[in-house]
Amino acid sequence: MTEKFYYDNKIVRNFAIATIVWGIIGMTVGLLIAMQLFKPALNMGSQYTTFGRIRPLHTNAVIFAFVGNAIFMGVYYSLQRLLKARMFSDVLSKIHFWGWQLIIVSAVITLPLGLTSSHEYAELEWPIDIAITVIWVAFGINMFGTIIKRREKHMYVAIWFYIATFVTVAVLHIVNSFQLPVSAFKSYYLFAGVQDALVQWWYGHNAVAFFLTTPYLGMMYYFLPKMANRPVYSYKLSILHFWSLIFIYIWAGPHHLLYTSLPGWAQSLGVAFSIMLIAPSWGGMINGLLTLRGAWDKVREDATLKFMVVGLTAYGMATFEGPMLALKQINAIAHYTDWIVAHVHVGALGWNGFLTFGILYWLIPRIYRTPLYSKKLASFHFWIGTLGIIFYAVPLYFAGFTQGLMWKEFTEEGMLRYPNFLETVLQIIPMYVLRAIGGALYLTGVIVMTYNLIKTVGTGKLLANEPAEAQPLPAVYHPQGSDKKLHRVLERKPMVFLVLSLIVILIGGMVEMMPTFTIKSNIPTISSVKPYTPLELQGRDLYIKEGCVSCHSQMIRPFRSETERYGEYSKAGEFVYDHPHLWGSKRTGPDLQREGGKYGNVWHFNHMLDPQTMSPGSIMPPYEWLITQTLDTTTTRSKISAMRRLGVPYPEDYEDRANRDLDQQAREIAEDLQKNNVKVKSDKEIIALIAYLQRLGTDIKAK
Repeated sequence: MTEKFYYDNKIVRNFAIATIVWGIIGMTVGLLIAMQLFKPALNMGSQYTTFGRIRPLHTNAVIFAFVGNAIFMGVYYSLQRLLKARMFSDVLSKIHFWGWQLIIVSAVITLPLGLTSSHEYAELEWPIDIAITVIWVAFGINMFGTIIKRREKHMYVAIWFYIATFVTVAVLHIVNSFQLPVSAFKSYYLFAGVQDALVQWWYGHNAVAFFLTTPYLGMMYYFLPKMANRPVYSYKLSILHFWSLIFIYIWAGPHHLLYTSLPGWAQSLGVAFSIMLIAPSWGGMINGLLTLRGAWDKVREDATLKFMVVGLTAYGMATFEGPMLALKQINAIAHYTDWIVAHVHVGALGWNGFLTFGILYWLIPRIYRTPLYSKKLASFHFWIGTLGIIFYAVPLYFAGFTQGLMWKEFTEEGMLRYPNFLETVLQIIPMYVLRAIGGALYLTGVIVMTYNLIKTVGTGKLLANEPAEAQPLPAVYHPQGSDKKLHRVLERKPMVFLVLSLIVILIGGMVEMMPTFTIKSNIPTISSVKPYTPLELQGRDLYIKEGCVSCHSQMIRPFRSETERYGEYSKAGEFVYDHPHLWGSKRTGPDLQREGGKYGNVWHFNHMLDPQTMSPGSIMPPYEWLITQTLDTTTTRSKISAMRRLGVPYPEDYEDRANRDLDQQAREIAEDLQKNNVKVKSDKEIIALIAYLQRLGTDIKAK
């Protein structure tokens, strides 16, 4: 006897609206920061709209707001239908939706205020990290509650990817959020230097893997066969590519740290597994594209399928390029350049963006029981979006090649051909203009889609509770034939599947991290490296607050081109007191690891006041507020105390006299500035930032 029940379409609709709204907001912020790189005046003279402050707002908005809501939209729609069951709890669905939107709003507020942890893709401070954990657990309970009350014996391949996404993102988020709170919105990471960098990029790479990739593969496995009315090409290939993907992906993080101070064995592991990663990645792409066998005539007519095909192709391109960029010879040229930005956006705009658009065009008319308002507008969106990706990526590839080669070029006399870093920036400004045009085209397509979907919704009515019926699962099931095979048995046991996925993803992280944390020889200490003074520590936190790490690295690689330009290459022991590390991932400006003592205090003051006077043509915005804002020294005590708890060897009770030492060093810098006809009070933020910049790299001296 069949059971009648209702699918919850309202929660799907809500996540769809959030996807579109946050997508437009996130991409608009992205377009603004893209234009800031060739028109610094667009920083608008405000500390809340500088590139350093709002770049993490863009990345968080497009990853967690646009893509995140799209994931939940796709999961809540497909999961109910694949399991023949309504979501476990309508209340949990609502808590999940509104909780996630509040987290995004908190990011919109805190990031422009400079409240950031500085870990890439995890900049949100500790209270918001806790909120993310709570909401993620609510999502997990809702998902597994639905799986347990299902009316379908076997879990389809899409659900495997959803389970792996849930468990891995939970592990990544928790480990990467090991922080010691200093105040309501300030914390220091438990790990420092090399160890912190390894955790950051183990998280950073796998956030791409398990937030931007695995849930979208799950959605592809559900929506593409539905759109094409064709079964998935190969069940066996889906098994092979699922397990190999989640096992191999987790090892590849160190490829973000090649030629850095990370131990060589960890770098080599990252390279080896990155090369292997191409096989399971392309397994997914091939399984998707071959699902369309016999249906390519539909692709010609159907805009939703066009989005899916180009999205899958972009996934294939990005997952070929990723392993290629992990080769040390290529990474030596590409790292820190715009090549990496182009690579990331081929995946983000092509894979995540286009799959999301295709699913929206397919899903909204179905839950509103009406045809799409305009197929022509959808087709226009596809072509202008594709053009946008090309205009975005191709100029940045040229910019990346240009940067990498200019940085390394020597004259016949053995001198750097372009010793002034700014020369390499000015050379690629036209490429930045073209990139912004590409972004504008892509955003135009999203706005056209929004209009098209609003008109579609206007002609229909939401079927909030969609009636369905299915046979209940038998109390006792006796498997027959192929159902006795190992993986078919596993597909009937969701909790076993969850635990097995957890074990598979934990192996790589543990092998890479445990030796780095426990074997002291991996991070040789240097006796001359001392803790930051209280003023330097406050200056370092200002450096973090202003997002300087978005444009400046602090990691000199052991290349002659870098040691000639910046000085002695970086050593692991130099970073043992850096909570967090600030190695950076992009050089829009020069590396600052050996900045200390290179210029006088007055140079730094004038450079922060008006970068163009010190470096004509510079695209860095001015930071006048640092000269007028008073440094908050009430936090010094708690910061010193927190650092000591993390193992930084400050003397006992140093908190009691830390501010006296801070005042003394600040007065010395202010007096030096006054000798150079610059009058500024010693209690201003600029003094602390100068103190930090003058400290960088001075603990060791090149022979």
